[in-house]
Amino acid sequence: MYKAFFSMKHTPFTNSIPVDSLYMSDAVNESLGRLCYAAENQLFAVVTAEVGCGKTTLIRRLSKSLDPEEYLVLYLSDSQLTPRWFYNGLLQQLGAEGKFYRGDAKLSLHRQLEYMREVKHKKVLTIVDEAHLLKRETLEEIRFMLNYQMDSQNPMALILAGQNELWDKLNLQVYAAVRQRIDLKCNLPFLDRSQTEGYIKAHLVYADGQQDIFTDKAIDEIYKYSSGAFRAVNKVCMHSLLSAAQRNKKLIDEHLIHLVIESELP
Repeated sequence: MYKAFFSMKHTPFTNSIPVDSLYMSDAVNESLGRLCYAAENQLFAVVTAEVGCGKTTLIRRLSKSLDPEEYLVLYLSDSQLTPRWFYNGLLQQLGAEGKFYRGDAKLSLHRQLEYMREVKHKKVLTIVDEAHLLKRETLEEIRFMLNYQMDSQNPMALILAGQNELWDKLNLQVYAAVRQRIDLKCNLPFLDRSQTEGYIKAHLVYADGQQDIFTDKAIDEIYKYSSGAFRAVNKVCMHSLLSAAQRNKKLIDEHLIHLVIESELP
């Protein structure tokens, strides 16, 4: 209902915004450049962020940035990912048959990756999301896989993406061998006040309707509530737009933000 009230053509604060319209903070832009470099040079990278700080935005933008004629992007997200399902999940995305035994699956995957590189002339990028939930056995298996052909060349680019606890885990002594294989590390911080305002305005531009909806003080309160987390900004803005439309208010001030936070949000 608020789309019509504010003359919007698109819904502004959702996860379904097209990649080209996503707000790119300085940190996301910098990380995007580093990850494109990792994909080009078939490196092992780690991306960490607190919940709602743009990790999904970065992954979506990266996938869109890579030329599909040159790259094949594979994506896995499974908190219970075992080594066998790691290999078989990638085999399935490559259009190959999975294998029951881990060793057979690993060998088959290497053959598929070599085929993609030598025959199709494509570089493979694998993104493993929610990697902070991976068990030691799976992380170690990933290291073994990257040791293929005596370190002469990684069989693919690999990005582990997860919450900040992923790096805390990798800093443990038991993961020293895995940590030594990492070529690049990226961390996404919370947005600052100015970036939060930029984020809100960028999404209103995408909505293609009324632009001047939130007062400066309202944005101050949104920033205080969200701490600059993308997901929290989306939540308070969406609820505020809905509440404003119900109250027939074209301008959202700090008082309405307070009301929304106190009565509608956890």
